[in-house]
Amino acid sequence: MINQQLINPRSIVVIGGSNDITKPGGKVLKNLIDNNYSGKLYVTNPKETEIQGIKCYQNPEELPECDLAILAIAARFCPDTVELLAKTKNTRAFIILSAGFHEESEAGAKLEQQIVETINSVNGCLIGPNCIGVMNPNHASVFTTPIPKLDPKGVDFISGSGATAVFIMESAMPNGLSFSSVYSVGNSAQMGVEEVLKYLDENFDPENSSRVKLLYIESINKPDLLLKHASSLIKKGCRIAAIKSGSSTAGSRAASSHTGALASSDSAVDALFRKAGIVRCYGREELATVAAIFMHKPLTGKNIAIITHAGGPAVMLTDALSNNGLEVPHIESPELLAKLLPGSSVANPIDFLATGTAANLGDIIDYCDNTFDQVDAMAVIFGSPGLTEVYDVYKLLDEKMSTCRKPIFPILPSVINVKNEIDYFLSMGRINFPDEVVFGNALAKVYNTPAPANEAQLPDVDINTIRKTIESEPDGYLSPEKVQELLDAAGIPRAGEAVVTHADEARAAAEKLGYPVVMKVVGPVHKSDVGGVVLNVNDPETVELEFERMIKIKDTTAILLQPMLSGTQIFAGAKSEPKFGHMILCGLGGIFIEVLKDVQSALSPVSVEEAGEMIRNLKSYKIIQGVRGQEGVNEVAFADAISRLSALCKAAPEIAEMDINPLLGNSKGVVAVDARIRIEKQAAD
Repeated sequence: MINQQLINPRSIVVIGGSNDITKPGGKVLKNLIDNNYSGKLYVTNPKETEIQGIKCYQNPEELPECDLAILAIAARFCPDTVELLAKTKNTRAFIILSAGFHEESEAGAKLEQQIVETINSVNGCLIGPNCIGVMNPNHASVFTTPIPKLDPKGVDFISGSGATAVFIMESAMPNGLSFSSVYSVGNSAQMGVEEVLKYLDENFDPENSSRVKLLYIESINKPDLLLKHASSLIKKGCRIAAIKSGSSTAGSRAASSHTGALASSDSAVDALFRKAGIVRCYGREELATVAAIFMHKPLTGKNIAIITHAGGPAVMLTDALSNNGLEVPHIESPELLAKLLPGSSVANPIDFLATGTAANLGDIIDYCDNTFDQVDAMAVIFGSPGLTEVYDVYKLLDEKMSTCRKPIFPILPSVINVKNEIDYFLSMGRINFPDEVVFGNALAKVYNTPAPANEAQLPDVDINTIRKTIESEPDGYLSPEKVQELLDAAGIPRAGEAVVTHADEARAAAEKLGYPVVMKVVGPVHKSDVGGVVLNVNDPETVELEFERMIKIKDTTAILLQPMLSGTQIFAGAKSEPKFGHMILCGLGGIFIEVLKDVQSALSPVSVEEAGEMIRNLKSYKIIQGVRGQEGVNEVAFADAISRLSALCKAAPEIAEMDINPLLGNSKGVVAVDARIRIEKQAAD
């Protein structure tokens, strides 16, 4: 895995170097030279004796020992070259820029596997193949541009795509964002995004390591590893944002339950990121903006003072913040107003007019930092019509950002009129947010992303009964009796019920359960759509009539009887997602789950505390609390049922899909009225 030969090599060889800097082997060598790599630099090419002023070895066998090898040769030549370097030149780090491996063909996949086996045999590390390379303050081993400012306190960036890494850097660098390291993992033959993040976590130095990590991920192959090390880094004081692009075909397959229809591979990514505390982004500009926010003091509250000399951008920023749950609180201060030019306003946005001075700005910032307790942070919008230089404003802004307790976010939109002044501001290590709406949306996303979930403590369940029930059943939907066994073993309250196949059994069951009863078909998924649910059955004659009608409904195998209960219909469910494990979902139940699709999801295991957060994050939470005199749902009991469902899935990984719909909830507790469980034993292996 990642070693010091990759991070800080004493010597680097470019295999396939060139005098032609339009070729990868030529450009990577030029980047190493131009960015002042301080170790020994070697190059090989069978046709040259000197390349870019460096002695060229025509035969790699003549090379001295070397820490890091960068390969820019055809794929078919890579395995033998890696073998030579690893076994005879003590090379322990490899970056393979070349394409033509598993992304292209089965033959390429075999070459790739051969290379990995060789490198593993000497405990070496491999980045790539099919990547742009690696950059850090020690060396710029990439064949692309731009090369960002490489600062140990900059951003650590790991990307599954080389081209996308370039585009993201191009989005970020003009605004002043610096980078500590860039890893382009390409095919991830030995190490992917997860392994690099693991290295950054296990080698985190509170004094010297970057506290900001950016990820661009095309495939999450090891979600447990990503969750573990992202959570760990964030708990150490780091901040992480990520783009996950693409979605698996598994997410679009037909589902046979409400949970299956509502859960997908992409919602599993959402759940993973929430559990880890990762800010999820969906585009390059958003990722770069979130990263820039991370480089400022953290936002500890949701109240923002907008300081501006331009009304329009302030209004648009107010809208962006307010629409995403942040506040722009009203301010009154005759004392501050008296210090500003006539016509200014301190109501918030604080407008000190186009003729406002650096001194005015300083007074406003001081009041926001020291006097206005209702303010948690400041967003300063300052542009220019190009009439005068504004160096004094940006100099003051830099000073206040260093001395103020509260974070200050500079929004400097005049990137042409005052380009020189903004360049001066960035040269002091500052960052600009040129668009107020992009900034506002990103700031809200950062603030609203929860902290990493604590390790879940699950309720006790009867594991022996759960295992016995699961192991005795074939794949497919469990019978109602077996579902009842699992609910009881998990400690999930359920309504009394009986499953019958004859009319006389139905009459006897209704008498035992007590009238009124509910009758439901067993078999069809959407019972109400086929006339398979009858409420408030009050006498034996109706029980018999409805049984005879319902048993004839297509796919019906039996009739389920339950006592008629009252309460708010809620829902809990689970779905097994490949690689991710079980997703646990909750929301309003009954038909509302299909109409509103208002659900919250989390990756199992889900503690009672995390389940409570899921409930409170529902858009329909007011209904669960109880509105307009209606009785609410016991949230503690609802959260306990969700956590017990998670514990059931842990004990029975064979559960592929599960619905408890509806759960009936009232102020006293929750009761499972209907449940379906489908198991897949092979998928759980």
